[in-house]
Amino acid sequence: MSQALKLHPIIAGWFAGKGWAPRRHQLDVLESWQAGASALLIAPTGAGKTLAGFLPTLTDLIETPQDGLHTLYISPLKALAVDVARNLTTPIDEMGINIRVETRTGDTPAARRQRQRYDPPNILLTTPEQIALLLSHPDAAQLFGSLKRIVLDELHALVTSKRGELLSLAIARIAALAPQMRITALSATVARPDLLRDWIALPVPLAPAHLLNATGGAPPELSILDTEDRLPWAGHSAAWAVPALYETIKRHNTTLLFVNTRSQAEMLFQNLWAINEEMLPIALHHGSLSVEQRRKVESAMVRGDLKAVVCTSTLDLGIDWGDVDLVVQVGAPKGSSRMLQRIGRANHRLDEPSKAVLVPSNRFEVLECEAAVEAVAENHQDSENPTTGGYDVLAQHILGRACAGAFDADDLFAEVTSAWPYRELARSQFDRILDFVATGGYALRAYERYARLRRTPEGLWRIANPYVTQQYRLNVGTIIEEPMVRVRLVRGRGFRKGATSGPISRGGRVLGEMEEYFFTTIVPGDTFMFGGEVVAFEGMHENEAFVSRSQATNPKIPSYMGGKFPLSTYLADRVRRILATPEDWRALPDQVSGWLRLQQEASVLPGHDSLLVETFPFEGHNYLVCYPFEGRLAHQTLGMLLTRRLERARARPLGFVASEYALAIWGLGDLSALIRTGRLSLDELFAEDMLGDDLEAWLDESALMKRTFRNCAIIAGLIERRHPGKEKTGRQITMSADLIYDVLYAHEPDHVLIQATRRDAARGLLDIERLGECLKRIRRHIVHKPLDRISPLAVPVMLEIGKEPIFGEARETAMAEAADELMREALGG
Repeated sequence: MSQALKLHPIIAGWFAGKGWAPRRHQLDVLESWQAGASALLIAPTGAGKTLAGFLPTLTDLIETPQDGLHTLYISPLKALAVDVARNLTTPIDEMGINIRVETRTGDTPAARRQRQRYDPPNILLTTPEQIALLLSHPDAAQLFGSLKRIVLDELHALVTSKRGELLSLAIARIAALAPQMRITALSATVARPDLLRDWIALPVPLAPAHLLNATGGAPPELSILDTEDRLPWAGHSAAWAVPALYETIKRHNTTLLFVNTRSQAEMLFQNLWAINEEMLPIALHHGSLSVEQRRKVESAMVRGDLKAVVCTSTLDLGIDWGDVDLVVQVGAPKGSSRMLQRIGRANHRLDEPSKAVLVPSNRFEVLECEAAVEAVAENHQDSENPTTGGYDVLAQHILGRACAGAFDADDLFAEVTSAWPYRELARSQFDRILDFVATGGYALRAYERYARLRRTPEGLWRIANPYVTQQYRLNVGTIIEEPMVRVRLVRGRGFRKGATSGPISRGGRVLGEMEEYFFTTIVPGDTFMFGGEVVAFEGMHENEAFVSRSQATNPKIPSYMGGKFPLSTYLADRVRRILATPEDWRALPDQVSGWLRLQQEASVLPGHDSLLVETFPFEGHNYLVCYPFEGRLAHQTLGMLLTRRLERARARPLGFVASEYALAIWGLGDLSALIRTGRLSLDELFAEDMLGDDLEAWLDESALMKRTFRNCAIIAGLIERRHPGKEKTGRQITMSADLIYDVLYAHEPDHVLIQATRRDAARGLLDIERLGECLKRIRRHIVHKPLDRISPLAVPVMLEIGKEPIFGEARETAMAEAADELMREALGG
């Protein structure tokens, strides 16, 4: 840093009054701004990234006050934007400077959002979706013309999704409206910081982009919950650890308990309250709860009123809860970068170690937790790289651009390709996407409803009619969850199990939202957990589910469709390495290392770079169990493709089940005999060419393509979820999507949305790239072990087969009894 750089006296006085001094990386960000550069700051949690991001803004507004929008702060989470606003207004007030700070999210009142367009604050804290909305108005040039800075918080969490793709296009547009604008991006440590720097540099080509790193910080303290209790063989509830977790909560000021899914959050919260004899203030926080409920929990956290919060990724990122002194990760963390992020929620201070405890849900997760402890100790990053741009997202952006005013295609193409995810987009493909937005494409251009753009005599593109603009603004965004229904509490007096509380009233408090799918699995009178309380299902009307309070003792736990994280390739590699290295088992609990030794005796252990395939008979069927350790998505795809090949080999497969760690296929054919006699070659069965014709044939037959197409069509604006005053049901959306998919697949199979669908299916739901790397790794390294009975290592995945939907303590007991029976079988008992 240059010695000539000095803080403005007002800011320097504020630091001195607190007894603080600015950190080196905070001054580096200020120096980059004053040099006319953009900057990416990589810093650990508690390093003061947020203050670093706003230091240039405060300095510039003190030295050169201005009306209008000066700085945009963009966050991946609404809760984070609200938290940062709170933490920013405090120093502004203490410095006594006249700077307006406001938030703008989907929860902001409509009147305030309207006013912000013509009377914006100096600093606006918002989300990617709100930026897209603001850019769709004709007055966008006036609003953003005065903008000098964009602060992108938690950039690593944005650039790996379609939200990041939409944001990149919005930033490219803003850069065209405000060429003086510079970007400051804030990120936790990532595997490829150079890619993130390029991501912010490309839209502002005339400005250099500096890569800044914060130094120092105490290393985190991470451990695995030590227990003498019996570890489950399978399952994800971690119910065995609840008493120990309750004691842990009592010993700490405030504990954040992270889980990987919303259903796990509901289950853990229920289990903790069941033993909460001291009535400790324990709260629940996840994305399906109502806004009011989430804000209530967040405010209680700020006041220090809570002993613990059970939460999902909604509290993952840089929210500053000062009194949190312990983070608990319930269930395996799935990635070291994600674990480091979550650990940082505790002791949100750079010079003090953050403390965290891992709680494995089952025995395989013990191995994953041990791998995570080693990775965190080495500060290893396994974060994902930024994604390339999707065609459906670009279609949405093009439509939004037309809503703001007529545009020239050449100018828009130049603007789009200045966004990093679209930097390599071919002009021919851009023209195809533009044609789709304008007409629906070749197969749909005969339908007037899909004509959304018109060409002016001057050759510009404009919207076809005002209705297009209205529908765009109602449906903007890329977050596509399963169809949701509102959960409304009615007549809470009926506490009899299975009894309704009388005629349904349309009033009542909204508890939150749940996937529509769940309500197709229950009938009136069924009880379930939601928002931490037991409710009884009364019935549905349109997009609302009516529930009443219940005192049932065995409620269901809703199974939410979203929220599961894939096992990172790095942790998967470490787990395979631990399995293949018995001398590393000393760190494992005795019951886990003993299990692995039993596997050594009864079969063989998976190698680090090979694939163990076991075949054995069990209860009238023949089984093939393999252990790729590549995550559930890749294993599900592998299972689908292997069963097709086994059918051709006349092995008569009946089904398969996939876990994070293993895949089991069962059928009528004697697989051991087929392999022994050479009629079935494992090298050919697992050959990489399964990702060719077999994959294409399976995709043609499966419902997965239609489900993926539905999401792409919604994002691209071809199917609209919301209309003025009403919202389509999930069934209506699915029927519309299926009809359009069938038309396009029959008449225009290379339609841009079919292309987008295949890309999404390969990248997300199928994990094709990862499966391809796995098949390449194991080529000619497949170890076959024929057995006369189930192996100890196969017990967890065998427990997944044919599981009945048992809930509560009965489920844990049933799983334990089934595991005992399988282990007796494995040991020849």
